[in-house]
Amino acid sequence: MAPIDLYFWPTPNGFKITMMLEECELPYNVKFVNIGAGEQFEPSFLEIAPNNRMPAIVDPDGPDGNPISVFESGAILQYLGRKTGKFYPDDPRARIAVDEWLFWQMGGLGPMAGQAHHFRQYAPEEVPYAIKRYTDEVNRLYGVMDRRLGVSANLGGEDYTIADMAAFPWVRSYERQGQDLAQFPNLKIWFERIAARPATEIAVGVGAEERAKVDIAKDKTAQSVLFGQRAG
Repeated sequence: MAPIDLYFWPTPNGFKITMMLEECELPYNVKFVNIGAGEQFEPSFLEIAPNNRMPAIVDPDGPDGNPISVFESGAILQYLGRKTGKFYPDDPRARIAVDEWLFWQMGGLGPMAGQAHHFRQYAPEEVPYAIKRYTDEVNRLYGVMDRRLGVSANLGGEDYTIADMAAFPWVRSYERQGQDLAQFPNLKIWFERIAARPATEIAVGVGAEERAKVDIAKDKTAQSVLFGQRAG
């Protein structure tokens, strides 16, 4: 099987895909997209990911045997689930439940946690209203997960699925989001269980050396590139 090209930087959205690739034991080549250096704006990357955001993949063995590119982490997870038949159930009702929590992460947990992280860590000046607004919303979303995980072993149901892989990397930064996992016992159990999976341990280590080269918290140029607005 020809390896999948993964356009990646070590962020929560990037780790979703390394987790799935490792769990499915799919071969892949990591092509780093240094988002602090603006590599996401390169024309060659925009052909694959028109929203100039990573991750993205190019699978040389697409559904019809021809190469296909996929952008948006949720869409990539669904694609890989369909391709492998793993971690994405065939049963319509079970798949709907997984999709619900996948889209919940994409539309809620990710954006809100990202904003909390930004205003707590990177904003050039302290904005108390924004810090409280997003920290409180992440707290609410953690509560949603905790209630769900009190009645189900995983977010999409009893089985471990792409819904869990989508949410887990965002929970890894809970302290920077101003959260305490001790307040969410069901979430804490789920988090520790997924963190201990061998595939997770490998997946979240991908790109550690590259990430160490860029200190976004101190690099004002990288912040300008990453947080600024730029037309494609």
